[in-house]
Amino acid sequence: MTQARDFWSRRKAAVQAEAEAEVIAVEEQAIAARHAELQEKSDAEILAEFDLPDPDELQAGDDVSGFMAKAVPDRLRRRALRRLWRLNPVLANVDGLVDYGEDYTDAACVIENIQTAYQVGKGMLAHVEALAAEAEDSETDETIEPDEPQDDPASPETATPEPILMAEVDIAPDLSEEADVTPAPRRMKFEFEG
Repeated sequence: MTQARDFWSRRKAAVQAEAEAEVIAVEEQAIAARHAELQEKSDAEILAEFDLPDPDELQAGDDVSGFMAKAVPDRLRRRALRRLWRLNPVLANVDGLVDYGEDYTDAACVIENIQTAYQVGKGMLAHVEALAAEAEDSETDETIEPDEPQDDPASPETATPEPILMAEVDIAPDLSEEADVTPAPRRMKFEFEG
């Protein structure tokens, strides 16, 4: 019997949620249609329609709650809030509760004319290529110089040595490599006594 009550309770809640969703959807459509109409009008016409003052001419102590209505377009709401923040510096200050609210542009921590190898869009590529080019240049500059000066290469004193012949040996693969291979992971074994 509790299952029947649970079913009907859930059904009743689902029907109520559907009805609320339909009402919200109708309200959103009406607001969207209203905003579409307001997008076509100029700011002066919208302000006259809602009996609101010009947001740029607000003074300290003026009421901005009229700009917070859902029917007022966002662009006018933002203009009013920006003016309010400029008029009242207390509202413009960060209260310290914002995560990552610290000033990371502190001039005391910044090093003037810092040199970095990183380039936007290229990364460290140019720096690495420059280092590689320098390494190649240094290798070509370093030529092997013999300790003793060479005499005339056609002198009869130096004879070319005869090449030494070596037999090719087939080396069997080392078995120690197989021992280095990691064994397969062990599996857990369960035993039930019964």
